[in-house]
Amino acid sequence: MAEEHPPNTRWTKALELDELHEGQVKEVTCGKHTVCMTHHEGKYGALDNECPHQGGPLGEGSIEKGWVLCPWHGWEFDPLTGQPPGGYDDGVPTYPVERRKDGVYVALPVEEIHTNTVSDIMAQTMVNWGVKWVFGMVGHSNLGLADAVRRQSEVGRLGYVGIRHEGAASFACSAYGKLTGRPAACLAIAGPGATNLLTGLWDANVDHAPVLALTGQVQTQVLGRGAFQEVDLRSAYGRVARFSATVLPDSDHAELMSLACKSALVEEGVGHLILPDEVQARPADPNDRATGPEGRMAPRTPIPDPEQIEPAMELLRAAKRPAIIVGHGSRDHMAEIVALAETLRCPVLTTFKAKGQISDSHSLGCGVLGRSGTPIASAIMNEAHLLVVLGASFAAHTGISEGTPTIQVDRDPMALGRFHEVTAPVYGDIGHTVRLMREQLGTDFASIDHTTEIANRWAAWFKEKQRRNTETRGRGVHSVAVFSAMSRQVPEDAIVCVDVGNNTYSFGRYFETSRQSVLMSGYLGSIGFALPAALGAWAATREEGSPFFGRQVVAVAGDGGLGQYLAELTTLVKYEMDVTVVVLHNGELGKISDEQRASRMGVWETDLRNPSFAAFAENCGALGIRVEEAGHLDEALRTALDHPGPALVEILTDAELV
Repeated sequence: MAEEHPPNTRWTKALELDELHEGQVKEVTCGKHTVCMTHHEGKYGALDNECPHQGGPLGEGSIEKGWVLCPWHGWEFDPLTGQPPGGYDDGVPTYPVERRKDGVYVALPVEEIHTNTVSDIMAQTMVNWGVKWVFGMVGHSNLGLADAVRRQSEVGRLGYVGIRHEGAASFACSAYGKLTGRPAACLAIAGPGATNLLTGLWDANVDHAPVLALTGQVQTQVLGRGAFQEVDLRSAYGRVARFSATVLPDSDHAELMSLACKSALVEEGVGHLILPDEVQARPADPNDRATGPEGRMAPRTPIPDPEQIEPAMELLRAAKRPAIIVGHGSRDHMAEIVALAETLRCPVLTTFKAKGQISDSHSLGCGVLGRSGTPIASAIMNEAHLLVVLGASFAAHTGISEGTPTIQVDRDPMALGRFHEVTAPVYGDIGHTVRLMREQLGTDFASIDHTTEIANRWAAWFKEKQRRNTETRGRGVHSVAVFSAMSRQVPEDAIVCVDVGNNTYSFGRYFETSRQSVLMSGYLGSIGFALPAALGAWAATREEGSPFFGRQVVAVAGDGGLGQYLAELTTLVKYEMDVTVVVLHNGELGKISDEQRASRMGVWETDLRNPSFAAFAENCGALGIRVEEAGHLDEALRTALDHPGPALVEILTDAELV
């Protein structure tokens, strides 16, 4: 007959009858309790699994000479009573055990109703600030925080993506921030987990993307003593974080999280919190409450001074050949910008980072300016009498002319004339400023109609692309063919994440955008960006009511870039992400080879030893397709894009036909 429940306990099946043999131990998890099950001298025992000294898992130990040995430091415990030899008082708790017909049962304490921890208050606060996703890796120094994230996830307030490398988490957050303007959170342990986040966080920092970084830390009582995995994270995060704070037992925990979230949003960068291990699971004060943005934020729309506008208007009215150059900072104001361009009938050029903000099929769109761009954009800029630069950074990669009179509009006063003086700097919200300019312009302007000239230049460029597409050396598909096929097959509203290298230059040159959103590692230019960025983009497509909901995600990478985070293909499979990866496989870091040649150096150590990426994708559980001839591109891309889950198209390309 079964025993009655001991007070406040519940009988739980722990083992099958033949599961644990005489003289063995086993770690068994029952609900939230983990016990060390023992079988000794024909009897079963159930010991608390945690050694009282260093927390070693007793269920991973063994029975030797009649004693359970802790696997970490060899301390001995009786397999049935949990007591140590010699009469010491450092035994481990035990639980009642009963052998029944269908298995071995253990009477375990009934789980108590959860009470809020410090981490619960902080997780609730970041949700209140609009954080919807966490990308990260759960580990020993962030378990309390991870448990709070789990609770928010289980009630549908947070989405969680477990990645294979912390760098992928921070890149995913950076891409998500660039796309949505809102922060996602990346979660890492102390030491190496936290330092692995840094590259993706720098990407967010220099490209003005809001991100929340949550890093574990060693316990406060050993801080500063060189403990295992201790890193001075405030110093390590230095200038990458716009806000960084260590969460202490008596901190105002909700307030720290609010400051981190607000800093990420207002300063468009990284808000960082360091959470020591024992603080995370500390019970919250009953009076603590999660906070949010109410009363903490105000609209940020700087209105330009009329005295700033007038010099710009004089230039704009008089210019016969004005050209508008838009950067990523103008992405939310394209309707106003296109309306101004249509009033003036003047060309619109984009920086590479702003590719796709105006369709290449628009009668005034001229494609990308600079090293990754088209000859159309370069010729238009060189012939312009006036440049109207909106939300662009004047990066050397873009090559905006310094010798042409320039109006520059930006809501960041430090961006105005950052590298050289401009003729008419205007500090203000881009959308509001452009709307004012169009209203004041009326019909009083000298600009000619550029539409026929732009159409003729596009026709010449199409002819040149066709000529290039006939080039062949028998060593792989031409990049023109790859991106021409992608232009035909990729949905017009897709989110396209691109890497760095010659594959990206070719994308900028040859891929014809309609309404696609393009994400890249802009100022940092970090190889490996595309695949983890696709994780962040995919998260945005899961948010009902957002402008990105339901859109398809495509990642474009070279073999060098894809190799950086190749294991994240398993992340795509685990979460059934509808992401298509296109990899240009040429066995070489082609851009670096080009730079070595241009510098009159020998081409050295740029060759790559690659797997079959398509076979690797299949091995991970995704769809993998290998393309060796241009004639198969459209079918392969169409099949991958139609596949309801992760797919990879591996295209063997010629490293020199870019």
